[in-house]
Amino acid sequence: MATPAAVSRHRWRRHGTSYLMLLPFLALFAGFLVWPLANSLYLSFTKFDGVTAPQFAGLENFRRLLFDDDRFRHALGNTFLYVVASVGIGTLLSLGLALAFSGPGWPHRVMRTVFFLPSVTSSIALMLLWKWIFNPGDFGLANTVVGWFGGRAVEWLATPGLTIPILVLMSVWGGMGYGMVLYVAGLGSIPQEYYEAARIDGATPWQQFRRVTLPLLRPVTTYVVVTGLIGAFQVFEAVYIVFRGTNNIGGVLDSGLMIVPYLYDQGFTHFKLGYASAIAWVLFLIIFALSMVNLRIGRALKEL
Repeated sequence: MATPAAVSRHRWRRHGTSYLMLLPFLALFAGFLVWPLANSLYLSFTKFDGVTAPQFAGLENFRRLLFDDDRFRHALGNTFLYVVASVGIGTLLSLGLALAFSGPGWPHRVMRTVFFLPSVTSSIALMLLWKWIFNPGDFGLANTVVGWFGGRAVEWLATPGLTIPILVLMSVWGGMGYGMVLYVAGLGSIPQEYYEAARIDGATPWQQFRRVTLPLLRPVTTYVVVTGLIGAFQVFEAVYIVFRGTNNIGGVLDSGLMIVPYLYDQGFTHFKLGYASAIAWVLFLIIFALSMVNLRIGRALKEL
């Protein structure tokens, strides 16, 4: 019978090379992900300005954030409104585009490429383009179009009521091509025998869509919604580049203030790095909880 030491030596000879080849990745993973995350968690319990040594403050940052910070609550409300609108509309349009352009012909391929292009274009370049479109001057594209119909120039970026709709428009336009590609792949994986059986039973196209297509696309929908939620909660470039003012990162009356821009403002404008870390961990908990709820709902619907 082999001794434990002999078993250990045999296992090392068998898997030692694999372990050694994993070491560089594990070192990078620990150095660039685990260590910063652990530091961020520690700093969220401290007062730290980036210059002097961190001072332990317990749960003070979280207490102030949740109960005393009106600007954080405003950012939280804006973010939830933005997430619901952008993810809901984006998911529906992604599915609609996939149903419209899922064919094998070249016109469908061209349209899929056109709608997917924004997803692989630099987000900075896209935001600068949107800033030009909504520029309040005469050379802004939106005001030029309004002028063609005899309308007066609109202060698109200085009207608080238009901020969230413009952000949602930018998000949906930039992300629906990515969701469309996922839905097209999902549609291609549905066996045609199901549709043939439904047609033999006399099902209408709408009944086929509701009883066959939608249930079998449920895993794709769950993935699109979860990744959409994560991306929408982390919106930053759109607010920072398009709406940022000289003294205010959230635009006019903080109408475009979201959680991540607020985190950036606290951490790198006011140098409250401990407070910014607390905001980051609250955002993580929100995204984690919503993702779990979404996955649970997906499993429950699957069992129906």
